Amino acid sequence: MHAGLALRPGELILVYTMMIVASAIPTWGLIANLLPVLPGAYYYATPENNWAGIIHPFIPEWAAPRSPLAIKYFFEGLPQGETIPWEAWVKPLGAWLILIVAVYAAMMSSMVIIRRQWIENERLIFPLTQVPLEMIGRDENGTRSAVAKLFRSPLLWAGFAIPFVVFGTHGLHRYYNYITPIDVEHVFYLFRSTPIRVFLSFPVLGFIYFVNLEIGFSLWFFHLVARSQSLIFNLVGFEIPGHGETFTGAVGGSSPAVGYQAMGAMAVLVLFGLWTARRHLHDVLRRALTGASDVDDSREAMSYRSALGLLVGSGLVIAAWLLASGMPIWAIPFFLCAAFFTFFGLARIIAEAGVGFCRAQMVAPIFSVYSLGSQSLGHQGLVSMGLTYTWAVDIRTSVMASTINGLKLADALGIERPRRLLLGAAIAAGLSLVTAAGTTLWLAYSYGGINLQGWFFAGMPQTVFGFVADKINTPLTERVILPRWLFTGVGAAVMGTLMSLRQRVVSWPLHYVGFPIGDTWVMSWVWFSIFLGWLFKLVILRYWGVPGYRQLRPFFMGLVLGQISCAGVWMVVDVCTGMVGNYIHIGVP
Repeated sequence: MHAGLALRPGELILVYTMMIVASAIPTWGLIANLLPVLPGAYYYATPENNWAGIIHPFIPEWAAPRSPLAIKYFFEGLPQGETIPWEAWVKPLGAWLILIVAVYAAMMSSMVIIRRQWIENERLIFPLTQVPLEMIGRDENGTRSAVAKLFRSPLLWAGFAIPFVVFGTHGLHRYYNYITPIDVEHVFYLFRSTPIRVFLSFPVLGFIYFVNLEIGFSLWFFHLVARSQSLIFNLVGFEIPGHGETFTGAVGGSSPAVGYQAMGAMAVLVLFGLWTARRHLHDVLRRALTGASDVDDSREAMSYRSALGLLVGSGLVIAAWLLASGMPIWAIPFFLCAAFFTFFGLARIIAEAGVGFCRAQMVAPIFSVYSLGSQSLGHQGLVSMGLTYTWAVDIRTSVMASTINGLKLADALGIERPRRLLLGAAIAAGLSLVTAAGTTLWLAYSYGGINLQGWFFAGMPQTVFGFVADKINTPLTERVILPRWLFTGVGAAVMGTLMSLRQRVVSWPLHYVGFPIGDTWVMSWVWFSIFLGWLFKLVILRYWGVPGYRQLRPFFMGLVLGQISCAGVWMVVDVCTGMVGNYIHIGVP
């Protein structure tokens, strides 16, 4: 291809950012969590669980479809000759669209505000941007060639071949049973219900190569520390009172106490980061409120005044929506702070550590209910908290990390004011919302939701409203609440100590970034790959130095591209052949 026909670097970054922002919405992002939950409260109601008596009266009429047939056919499929009842979904989807647009607007505007602090002042690494930057490729004069230098490196293709072959055996096994897939997973138990998973994720291994050694060490070290803590609790029989924290912990055997420690740590991470950024945030306020001429926002995706106005306005819309859904007005600030700590903290961790799949150990709805008490929230407040599970419990719902990584790419390429990038990301999010919702409804009504992915259409709705019903039937007492506050405080104190030592003691070796996510489900899958990536980099730097590290960069980029490409190839093959159930993951299962 002639170089003149190639997309320019800025255009490639725009396409890439639109892609990663849009990917936060379908399936594991927003829509596959949201749509099944709304009718699920009615479909999974039985005389035994009494959801009709304790939950249904408190679901706002506008928040979920009410037609019994529309609900039944969503899970069981349409009878022959029937059409999809789109009209049953117009009002609830319209109501939820208001909330989701406000949530995404708040996320994007907050990243515009913090961009200069993270990228220019603190100079965070952003490991996830390394591969796309190399794929764009520029020659010595700063112009892009038709084929990037990366793709001309034999080391790239050597790294590419390893995961492509390994997971190619998994794809072939689905077609030819006599082909044995190469195993990349093993689980062993420290003590009965305290497992340790050894799993090889080539993309994670590749990205960790671009992470600072102390950060890579922190990630796998704190996972083993958290596993050890749960092991000790199991050995001595220690349990904090209460139950039902479904979204906390990793692969089992985790104590909820560890999850509350992580929430305290996440809060300190965010508050400490905001304190560190206080001068920058003061400049943002001066520019937004007084038009201070000494503060330059000409290189931002939007002016500070627009970003701050959008953040405040969208925050008020979110608060009003939650109030209309039944959440007590006094509980809304607490819940929004918990959600902000989670999403903002994870965006920071991804920017530093490059673990794009990471999630929080504790989620905002559970933390809010156990912190404020079920009786004080009331039935209406508990149902409202349950509805927030659809958007406030999974990192893949957030577009913060995607947005800030896109802004970092724009900065690396010298794009002066990436307004088009942010506009493109917003358009991509809107299109993804519409197409993902329409596709999910079509699939559910065509094939029956209960015949599709089990967690989305059965596990998630029953988990959400099972949690709500449990807290209605078994109110939380001080005996349950106080230990959770105690461990939240312990986590905050430990995190504060780690961050203080990191800042004050020059030779302090232990980074804090792994502590808030040490015992998450995702870390249980990727800790070993992180360890390998850290070990490889340590050995390479020790024996070959920085030149050796730079020379081997293409190999580790190949590990990332090989597994992702393998999954893409098999997806195309399966579509052409009609094969179903051939699952080749791109990072973690």
